[in-house]
Amino acid sequence: MSRLPITKTPKIYVGGAFIRSESARVFSLKDAAGNFYANIPQCTRKDLRNAVEAAAKAGRGWAKRTAYNSGQILYRLGEMLEARADEMAGALMLGGATKAAAAREVAASVDRLIYYAGWADKYEQVLGNVNPVASPHFNFTVTEPMGIVGVLAPEDAPLLALVSLFAPAITSGNTVVALASSRQPYPAILLGEMLATSDLPGGVVNLLTGFRAEMLPTFATHTHLRVLCGVADAVERKALALGAAESVKRLHLMKTEVPPDWFAEPAQSLYAIRDTLEFKTTWHPVGA
Repeated sequence: MSRLPITKTPKIYVGGAFIRSESARVFSLKDAAGNFYANIPQCTRKDLRNAVEAAAKAGRGWAKRTAYNSGQILYRLGEMLEARADEMAGALMLGGATKAAAAREVAASVDRLIYYAGWADKYEQVLGNVNPVASPHFNFTVTEPMGIVGVLAPEDAPLLALVSLFAPAITSGNTVVALASSRQPYPAILLGEMLATSDLPGGVVNLLTGFRAEMLPTFATHTHLRVLCGVADAVERKALALGAAESVKRLHLMKTEVPPDWFAEPAQSLYAIRDTLEFKTTWHPVGA
């Protein structure tokens, strides 16, 4: 006797839980052949605000983790992605990627997580400093996470770009609210399932799906988002810059007109970690 396949019901991953969009709206995801595959949650500004609250709750505990423990957790996430590589490649193939291209993107995403796991207990020694001063003081510069980082994933390389943008932020102790690719959201949905069963505490990475035009204004103006990282076109960059000026946040945006090569060596860097850090200098009297 034949049976009907069970249609998957994707949900967004916020605060360590799988939830529906606050509006209950969805949009259809079709495979490369044009066949219906699933209904994807269409998030709203309220979903973004809820995700920011979840990230804020998780932030203090995550920032207090030891560098060694943070590195272990990132490494474990890379292990999990490697173990489910075929499934993730299938998610990428829904968007039209060939089997070889999908496998290459998954492998590069695993390598990117391992790369940043290696930096977790090293970036402080490289970016921090003991400063020579012309007075009887010890002068130290140390790093601190900024807080909540907003990530705007591009439409292309929906897995590798997303990982490349959020991994350096959480390596340095920040939490993340990310908007997945609108055209190819399913890899982010599947990544959320891996995050949920990894050692990464709930709320450290929150993944939203939906339409950029609807979500970008709130990303730009939300005062608890301290940094925005991602890819944007000229119109989006102008809107984000105006909103960021109003809410006083950093912008690290790449241009869609000159799309980044996410497979290239510059796509992973210590300076991507630095972009989500604050630097604090301490003066301590000699002999005190």
